[in-house]
Amino acid sequence: MYPTKAYAAQTATQPLAPFQISRRDLGPNELLIDIQYCGICHTDVHQVRNEWGGSHYPMVPGHEIIGTIVETGPQAKRFKKGDLAGVGCFTDSCRKCRECTDGLEQYCHNITWTYNSMEKDGVTPTFGGYSTRIVVDENYALKIPKNLPAAGVAPLLCAGITTYSPLRHWNAGPGKKVAVLGLGGLGHMAVKLAHAMGADVSVLSHSVKKQEDAKRLGADNFYDTSEPGMLDKLACKFDLILNTISVQLDMNQYLNLLDRDGTFVVLGIPSSPFTIPPFALPSARRSFAGSLIGGIRETQEMLDFCAKHEISSDIEVVPIQKVNDAYDRLVKGDVKYRFVIDLASLK
Repeated sequence: MYPTKAYAAQTATQPLAPFQISRRDLGPNELLIDIQYCGICHTDVHQVRNEWGGSHYPMVPGHEIIGTIVETGPQAKRFKKGDLAGVGCFTDSCRKCRECTDGLEQYCHNITWTYNSMEKDGVTPTFGGYSTRIVVDENYALKIPKNLPAAGVAPLLCAGITTYSPLRHWNAGPGKKVAVLGLGGLGHMAVKLAHAMGADVSVLSHSVKKQEDAKRLGADNFYDTSEPGMLDKLACKFDLILNTISVQLDMNQYLNLLDRDGTFVVLGIPSSPFTIPPFALPSARRSFAGSLIGGIRETQEMLDFCAKHEISSDIEVVPIQKVNDAYDRLVKGDVKYRFVIDLASLK
């Protein structure tokens, strides 16, 4: 066992605080990773504060993990000691179902999430990346590009793949008009990736102050959704809309922004159900869809794509001791555009 320093939430209402955990001994195909950086995802806030229900405590969050391999199991072949590796939102799956064999492990019904989940034995809780090290099967680890800043790569393991996967699935590229709804942690990655794919990219936001940033990140257009009549002017304009915000929307207006055969993809999860007007979809053969992160194969593809186009996340690095302040700031939208924890501060 490997004694490991961490930060954990003991209840939904208590702040994260120092906590000691033990990582298991290495299995034949496993890696021991010395964690350097871990991104802070809004999912961490939802889970820690039990806003979605189903949270278990003590909880060590974190699923955007970058670190150096310091030990390998005797049968590990894909990585070697000293390599930089990443761990994303899950650390295992059943490996036998159609989803797993198709490389879509994120949809496996027996997935092991990086935290707030259970290991295969059904009794050992998983603890995430707000810690100094982690043990993971090499088949669920990712190779990190050497030409990108390690801290800036961390959010790619959630925000990056969450936006890359639907862009690829719905064929974003030249000749396609893509709208990104919201310019935050997810939205800013969606803009960068869609732009690199060659799509015509628009940002839809009620914050006019974000217009300059939207253009800097690669948006061709910025539309102020708070401007009276703006959504009416954009009717039938887009082939694909990625909704990255977690608030209720007037779906009649937003689905009307899609051209014939357009798709509205839900990435941000609101706390209450959407209401879909009965004629909004059939009137133009539109689709209302969702997407969840990506499998290991696609996540590695995304990382390689980012390396080729020199894409990383815009970040603010914080010490672990500031994590509770970072949570409060994240909820207020006071970050451009992702927080990343420097785990050297815990060592």
